[in-house]
Amino acid sequence: MLSIIQVTTTCDDEQKAEALARALVERRLAACVQIDGPIKSVYRWNGKVEIGQEWRCTIKTKKEHLVELQNAIKSLHDYEVPQMLMTDLSVVEESYGSWLLSEVDSSHEPPQ
Repeated sequence: MLSIIQVTTTCDDEQKAEALARALVERRLAACVQIDGPIKSVYRWNGKVEIGQEWRCTIKTKKEHLVELQNAIKSLHDYEVPQMLMTDLSVVEESYGSWLLSEVDSSHEPPQ
């Protein structure tokens, strides 16, 4: 069985989302990050209801990279509390799953 997870976070700027995605893929903490938006988020922060525009980043990786991925998101993100929603992907098409796992395999050299 494949050990693949999907992690979702958001950024308040498209360029920040792209920079985060690029850093995670370059570090081989993610095989792929899809960015969609803008989306509208309504949330409570510091006792006040806020409405903001965000870009959603959907990150695919191995379960074993979760802690390292979370730490990277926290260090790269400018939110005090970045969203990190994890979904266990128990069913993934086989060839896509194999590609994904190979892209986050630390034994592979990053492309030059």
